[in-house]
Amino acid sequence: MRALGIDFGERRIGIALSSGSVASPIETVQRSGDHAADHRKILAIAAEWEVDTLVVGLPLSLDGSEGAAAQLVRSEIDELVAATSIPVVPYDERLTTVTATRLLQEGEVPGRSQRQMVDQVAAAVMLQAWLDSRAAQTDF
Repeated sequence: MRALGIDFGERRIGIALSSGSVASPIETVQRSGDHAADHRKILAIAAEWEVDTLVVGLPLSLDGSEGAAAQLVRSEIDELVAATSIPVVPYDERLTTVTATRLLQEGEVPGRSQRQMVDQVAAAVMLQAWLDSRAAQTDF
C-alpha cells in the first residue's frame, strides 16, 4: 500500500509518503489562497507517486474534541473527497508539529531549514502513526 500523508496548515501543507511500513517527508506545498488549486497540487503529487490512500491529519484538541481547526480540515477533507476517487482517511495529528520540531532540533537542522521542513516532517510523523496503528490491528 502506498499512502500520502497530508498535514493542512494555514500557510503550508506538509506532504509525506509511505510505500510499505515507513513514512518519509517529501514536500511542502505553499498555500495559494485557493483550496481547489491546493488540492489539485496534492492530487498531482498523489498521481505522481501512484498512491492508493490519502491520510489527512485531523487537528484534534488535547482532550480529543474537534475545535475550529478540525472543522476547517473536515471541510477540506470533504472537498478532497469530491475531487478524487482515492480514499481519504482522517487521522489524529495531535502533537505532530511539536514532535517534528523536536526531531529537527535533535538533528541540528538550522532554524530557517526547520521552518521549511516542519510541515512535511509533521505529515510523516502523522502518517507513521497511522501506519503503526494499522499494523497493530493486523497483528491480532
